[in-house]
Amino acid sequence: MRPATDRRPVQRGDLRRDAILDALDRWLRQSGLETVNIAEVAHQAGVTRSAFYFYFENKAAAVAALMERILDETYAVNRSLTSAAGSPRARVHAMLAGLFDMCERHRHLFQAMLEARGSSPAVRSIWDDARESFVDSIAELIRTERSTGLAPDGVDAHVLASVLLEFNDRMLERLTLGGPLAAGQLRQGAAAVWLSSVYGITESEERPQP
Repeated sequence: MRPATDRRPVQRGDLRRDAILDALDRWLRQSGLETVNIAEVAHQAGVTRSAFYFYFENKAAAVAALMERILDETYAVNRSLTSAAGSPRARVHAMLAGLFDMCERHRHLFQAMLEARGSSPAVRSIWDDARESFVDSIAELIRTERSTGLAPDGVDAHVLASVLLEFNDRMLERLTLGGPLAAGQLRQGAAAVWLSSVYGITESEERPQP
């Protein structure tokens, strides 16, 4: 599937596009999205300014393309909850650990994406679509856990999955921007929310096996 941010009518995997994204990534590691100079990014990539616009509508769209580079990591985080073996508590903690680790390692990208989605409806749509792509797998997990007795019946699984992913979105924003709680405290609180919402258990207990 072609990246949603790629404006080209044909071809993909173009080395010039990758060079632009590499240059933008280096820039964002040193400064924020607001300071990005497209002409300078293009120069560092060894292309012209017009070449930048051949691939991307604006710098916000280029940031969204950078985020697409870590999609495989995002899918792996999701699988640690939906596919991995282990107790509900272990899987929830594995998912959150992976999510927080990814955010901390790519903090510059998350910071830039938060800025971009605030100013670009198109980029916000890309962000929202990416989050929504995980709803079905989480909802299916909830239904399966309920059918086996590992989770109690409750609100519609699709609704619950959507809300929990929105909650994760907010946690990533807070982790990126900072706040009164440390990362470990955010993870602990997030784990409590997931475990109580899906499994009806507290952080320190496991639901009895059916």
